[in-house]
Amino acid sequence: MTRPIWMGDEPPPDSPPTLAGRGRMILRGGPMALLLLAGLIVHLAVRLVERPLHGTHRPWTPAITTVVCRLCVVILGLRYSVRGRPMQHIGAVVANHTGWLDIFTLNACQQLYFVSKDEVARWPFVGWLARATGTVFIRRDPREAKAQQAIFEDRIRNGHHLLFFPEGTSTDGLQVLPFKTTLFAAFYTHGLDKVMQIQPVTVIYTAPKGEDPRFYGWWRDMAFATHLAKVLSAPRQGAVEVVFHAPLDVSDFPSRKDLAAACEAAVRRGMDQRSR
Repeated sequence: MTRPIWMGDEPPPDSPPTLAGRGRMILRGGPMALLLLAGLIVHLAVRLVERPLHGTHRPWTPAITTVVCRLCVVILGLRYSVRGRPMQHIGAVVANHTGWLDIFTLNACQQLYFVSKDEVARWPFVGWLARATGTVFIRRDPREAKAQQAIFEDRIRNGHHLLFFPEGTSTDGLQVLPFKTTLFAAFYTHGLDKVMQIQPVTVIYTAPKGEDPRFYGWWRDMAFATHLAKVLSAPRQGAVEVVFHAPLDVSDFPSRKDLAAACEAAVRRGMDQRSR
């Protein structure tokens, strides 16, 4: 798969799962896969009714996604906590990005729609899930910037909380990279900045006892399947905390750069608290 790569330090070496580890992979991965499949089927069935009645508004199906992701976190055995509250106001969400596990940890406590790179739509099964749950796919092509901006605006005005990862790549989970400002321009179109807010969110992972602190990070050229196997086969799991910061009124910031800097500062403050 193709994705922007943050090089960082060399990832810890991979070791094949032991026999016991393979058993844990089955005990955790099997129920998670069945739950995701069942959730997809229910989601599509409900969408058959929801779409004719509400179009793109989607008042029902996001709750299915939230329940499925919360149960997946439980099955995985990850200790899960939330600080602060998801905003209810019209707007968008920005967060730091550690890896694929963010899909579950961020969806488990709020109703939102991810903004993802277009290649994800072509991934087997994952792409189907993403499309069904209303993910917005974007291409890194300047010629499509205006069209994508119009999609963002339409979705936000329809009450969708779009989730952006302004770092543009996943990391080792121990730091926050500088936020790219390009996507923030979408919040300044056609008076949208006068009515919407942005909520910064920090996702803090704690590795299982005795494991590398970067255990949940997915970066550099790490293979998805290998990393998934490592997480599923771990003898014990660690923890994750999702920290909701105070929403920011876009109208308070004169430019996308100022808004991006304020969001980055809030997410960094949340990450800095992990070391204290």
